[in-house]
Amino acid sequence: MRTAYSVETVRAAERELMARLPDGTLMQRAAAGITAACADLLGRVYGSCVVLLVGSGDNGGDALYTGARLAKRGAGVTAVLLTPDRTHPAGLAALCRAGGTVVRGPEHAEAPIRRAHLVIDGIVGIGGKGGLRPDAAPLADLAQESRAAVVAVDLPSGVDAGTGEVRGAAVRADLTVTLGTHKPGLLVDPAREYAGSVRLVDIGLALPGDPELEALQHADVAALLPVPGAESDKYRRGVVGIAAGSARYPGAAVLAVAGALRGGAGAVRYAGPAGDAVIARFPETLVSSGSPDQAGRVQAWVVGPGAGDDADAVTAVLNADVPVLVDADGLRLADRDLVRARRAPTLLTPHAGEAAALLGVSREEVEGARLTSVRELAERYRATVLLKGSTTLIASPGDGPVRVNPTGTGWLATAGSGDVLSGLTGSLLAAGLDALDAGSAGAYLHGLAGRLAADGAPVGAHDVAEAVRDAWRDVMD
Repeated sequence: MRTAYSVETVRAAERELMARLPDGTLMQRAAAGITAACADLLGRVYGSCVVLLVGSGDNGGDALYTGARLAKRGAGVTAVLLTPDRTHPAGLAALCRAGGTVVRGPEHAEAPIRRAHLVIDGIVGIGGKGGLRPDAAPLADLAQESRAAVVAVDLPSGVDAGTGEVRGAAVRADLTVTLGTHKPGLLVDPAREYAGSVRLVDIGLALPGDPELEALQHADVAALLPVPGAESDKYRRGVVGIAAGSARYPGAAVLAVAGALRGGAGAVRYAGPAGDAVIARFPETLVSSGSPDQAGRVQAWVVGPGAGDDADAVTAVLNADVPVLVDADGLRLADRDLVRARRAPTLLTPHAGEAAALLGVSREEVEGARLTSVRELAERYRATVLLKGSTTLIASPGDGPVRVNPTGTGWLATAGSGDVLSGLTGSLLAAGLDALDAGSAGAYLHGLAGRLAADGAPVGAHDVAEAVRDAWRDVMD
C-alpha cells in the first residue's frame, strides 16, 4: 500500500530524525537520492547542462547539494538564486567548491534555462501555499517552454502539498523526487498532473501508523476480494439489488446489472421499469417491476443510475436496513436527513458536478479541491463518499485516511461507465465488504478494467464491464 502523510507529520518526523543525526546528514541523504534520479533521467551526466532554481530554505538547499554532486560528475551546473540573501549557505558553498556557477536573481535565468538539459526545481518546499510568487512564476514558464527535463525536489513548487490544490502558477515537472514519504498533493489532482512521474527516496523518517492518504495496490485489493468456498451458494455469496433505469434510460439499468454480475455477489435482483431490457441482455438476473421493497431479500442495494425522477424508489432503498450505494439521479433525489439517519452503511458515488450540487458550490471548486470536497461530503452526509474523476477519492466520515485510486484511464470518461462502477461496487457491498473497502476495490477494478478494455483506443461502458473479469484475474494472480 502506498501512503501519504500530512505536512505537519512529515515536519515532525524530520525534526525528530535531525535531532539524532549529525548536522547536514538528512540533506545529504536527500541530495544523494535526487542525484541518482537525475542521473537516470539524463543518461549521461558528464557534459550535461543543469540549472538549479533555488529558493530560500531547505528545499533550495537540497537542490544546491544535488547540483554539487552533479558538478563533481562533470555536469555544468548553474544555480539561479531567487533570494540571494536567504540562500542556504552550506549548500551554496558546496556548489561553488564543486565548480558550479551562480546567477543572482531570476531576471538572469532565461539564457541558462534555454541551454539546459535538466532543470531542478528547488523554489518552494512543502509549506508553500497559493502558487508561485510573481518573480518565480516566469521561471516555471521558461522551464516548461525549454527542451530541458524538469525535476522537482519533493514536490513541484506552487502546488499545495497537503491538499493537491493549485491556486496559481506552478512548476510542471517531468519527475518529482519526493523525500521520506509521498505527500497528498502528489496523489491528488490537479497537483498530481504537475508532478509527472514520482520517485520516492527513503531518508529514514519514522512515520506513524495513520497516514493522510492510502493508495491500494494489487495485493491489497486481492486480500479484499470475495472468493467462494466449497460450501458457498448464491445466497451466501450475497445478493445485490439494482434499482435503476427508467423508460428514458433503460441502458443505465443494463450497465449497472452488467457491473453487478461481475462483482462477486452470488445473484442480482433488478427492480424497476427496465426489466425487459435487463432480462434480454442478462437472463440470469432476478427481475421484478415493482418497488424495491417488494423485490425480495438482498444484502445490498444500488439505486439511482438512470432513475429519472423516481424519488419513491430512492426513499424505499434508503429505508432498507442493508448497505446502500447511491449514484447519479439518486444523489439528487436522496433526502440528506434520511441518509444521515441510516444505521446501515451508505456509499455515495458522485462525479464532480454532482458533488458540487450537493455542496452548493461550483464544479470548478470541487475539481480544484477534490480532497477537501470529498471529506466535507462524507461529514455532511455521515456516509462514505466515492468522488469520481481524474483522481477518484474514497472517504468515510471521521479522521481516518482517505483512499486514492491509482488505476484508471481517460478513456473511462464515457457514458455509462459510472453505471458499471455502481453495479460492481454494490456487488462487493453485498458480498460483505464495508463501504470504504467496497468503494476502494470497486474503483480499482473498474479503473484497471478500463485500461485493459481501452488498450489505448476509445472504449464503451459495455467493454469496461466485460473487462472486469480480466482485471479481477490480474489482481488475483
